[in-house]
Amino acid sequence: MKHFAYVAATWLTCSVALAQTQDGLTSGSAPALASPYATQSVAHSPKVKPFPGGKMPKVPEGFTVNRFADGLDSPRNVLVLPNGDVLAAEAKTERKYDDPQYRDAGANRITLLRDANGDGVAETRSLLLAGLRQPYGMALLGDRLYIADTDGVYWVPFKLGTTKLDTNVRKTRIASFEAGGYNNHWTRNIIPSADGRSLFVAVGSASNVGEHGMAAEHRRANILQIDLASGKEIVFGSGLRNPVGMAIEPKSGALWTAVNERDELGDDLVPDYITSVRAGGFYGWPYSYYGQNEDPRLKGQRPDLVAKALAPDYAVGAHVAALGIAFGERSSFPASYKSGAFVARHGSWNRSKLAGYDVVFVPFANGKPSGALQPFLTGFIGSEEEVYGRPRGVAIAKDGSLLVVDDAGGTLWRVAAVPHRAN
Repeated sequence: MKHFAYVAATWLTCSVALAQTQDGLTSGSAPALASPYATQSVAHSPKVKPFPGGKMPKVPEGFTVNRFADGLDSPRNVLVLPNGDVLAAEAKTERKYDDPQYRDAGANRITLLRDANGDGVAETRSLLLAGLRQPYGMALLGDRLYIADTDGVYWVPFKLGTTKLDTNVRKTRIASFEAGGYNNHWTRNIIPSADGRSLFVAVGSASNVGEHGMAAEHRRANILQIDLASGKEIVFGSGLRNPVGMAIEPKSGALWTAVNERDELGDDLVPDYITSVRAGGFYGWPYSYYGQNEDPRLKGQRPDLVAKALAPDYAVGAHVAALGIAFGERSSFPASYKSGAFVARHGSWNRSKLAGYDVVFVPFANGKPSGALQPFLTGFIGSEEEVYGRPRGVAIAKDGSLLVVDDAGGTLWRVAAVPHRAN
């Protein structure tokens, strides 16, 4: 089936249970959910064009934004290494939906970016490793660089300072997957556990709501956990339609993920979300959404699973395509940003009016969201038919700035706090 800043910061305070609605977006820890089909499901995909006339994204007062690197070929994800080098995985979608003829082969490589002089711009660019199969996730543990392609996870020997690896470098595989997935669900992200003994692997669904049968969803719509010593794999969290971004919350040590929810129930349903992931927890997909709200397309099929579905922690808007998450503790930002999560909202095709195409901030207290969603990096929407980029991933650089992956714009944006000047 073919499917169709300088921002003045108004910082809102609220209780954990506050639901916030802006321009039809429902967000917060207790979102008010629209009824299924309250509005028609709409296909709306704007064109991506460069920023016109020297314009730039917008950031709150007290921050600056610049291009850390541009001219990249569909960057999808970044890894900041301990020495400050930045690895960028470049790949494109090669098959969309159910069309076997769709091909858009990308660079399929990892590029190393280095800002040796500390001016906030990567003046050195090296091809670290080529010939990959849609790379996305990356993690460095000791002298092993783990890489997640669409068809599996493997590691290669790596030492800090290396700028190029041989194309024939030995790849030691620790997991294999069926390639691809619904729409852009070919991504396989990875992150080490807090103790470094295992890897979490995020694998999106093969469908919107299980329309190909649940046998096709084996090991999908899950966050898997692989023990690095034994190779044993378990399902850590399930019922997560497309859990792309992952991060360890620094206060609690809990795994958090950003989840891209289901399509075709209307403009304001279902909200994408960020959530802590409980070991063994089930989050509803495909039978229910946002806890135990049954999807009408699957009504009555699995009441046992609906009854055990956990509600997510925090909604970040319906059809915003929440993909990246990073906590601000290691940033060099003001204290109000050090306890909270930055979330990249890529924007979705399934909304009549554009939403997302930005990075937002969710404040935290005691390891949990504690207030209203705040705009942070904006200005990517030019009109309902034209955007200037699509934020996908976020990471804290070694200097404490925030790196934002803009895949459609081929750019890594860098947001830094303006140094305080004494009177």
